[in-house]
Formats: sequence, structure tokens, C-alpha cells
Amino acid sequence: MNDEEERRFREFVAARSPALMRTATLLTGGDTHAAEDLLQTALAKAAGRWGRLENPEAYLRQVLYRQQVSLWRLLRTRRETTVAELPDAAGREDAAGAAELRILVRRALARLTARQRTMPVLRYFEDCPEGEVAELLGCSVGTVRSTTHRALAKLRVLVPELDPGAAPGGGLEFGNSPAEVWK
Repeated sequence: MNDEEERRFREFVAARSPALMRTATLLTGGDTHAAEDLLQTALAKAAGRWGRLENPEAYLRQVLYRQQVSLWRLLRTRRETTVAELPDAAGREDAAGAAELRILVRRALARLTARQRTMPVLRYFEDCPEGEVAELLGCSVGTVRSTTHRALAKLRVLVPELDPGAAPGGGLEFGNSPAEVWK
């Protein structure tokens, strides 16, 4: 990498790292240490190809998703996450209520399998169409649909505030603006 490419890489990392870190955090179920490792791996891969990348952000996001799925596929024992009884955050309009809902969603995401967690993150946080998610993860569109459906059903059980029909005040519907919860 020459000096000009290195300067552009550093500028890109400085500008886009926060957004990429949020995505990595969601993909790892809120585990910031694992998210940092995941992002570091993706940035290291991008640095080696920096001069040849047409769309560096798309490349990095694809590496994040694929690396997370690869970790999920490993046959190691999954760390158990103990989550205390989830407090009720329904109906809160203040910033503390929004922060509490973000914490609830992150805890709920952490209780999903990596594959279940990846599908809603790609579909609703990253706003990727089903076909693109299927291509990124190397599976069929039907698998994306069914896994997303099961993940959302489990999230609605873990965090009832996400179910628009069950929560007082309508809850959060995933089709509207879920990215707002995770900001």
C-alpha cells in the first residue's frame, strides 16, 4: 500500500468505524469485545486489498457477515448468557426509556443463535433485500425468510415491546424503523 492509499484507508477507517462497529456489535449479540475482534479482522482483510476495492464499505460489511457466520459454524461450545428478568420498558417516551429498549433488544439478540441474529440485522438494520442476504450468506431466499421469521418470533417473546399487537402503545414494528432502536 503506497502513502496515498494508506492515507485514504486511515480516513475511511476514521469516518466509517463507528457505523461498522455498531453493525459488528449487533452481529455479535452485543458482545463489544467480539465485535471489536470482528471489525479488526474485517479491516485487516480490507487493508490488504485496499487499492483494488471498488466499494470498500460493501466489502467490509460482507466480510463482517461472512466472518460472523463462519464463527457460528464452528463446532465449539457456545458461551451461555445469563439474562435476568427483562424489565418493562413499554410506553416510555424519554431518553432513558429508549436506552432501556436498546439494552433489551441487545440482550434479546444475544440470546439468539448467530444465524438467527444475523438475519434481522441484515434485513432490518442494514435494510438488505432477501436476495442480497441470501447471496451474502450463501443460502436460499427461503432460508432467509424462515430464519428471519423464527428470529423475530423469538425476539417478540424475549422483548414483548417489539410486538406491535401486544405492547401498550403499539410497540415497535420491525418493518418501520428498527435501526432507530439500535442507534
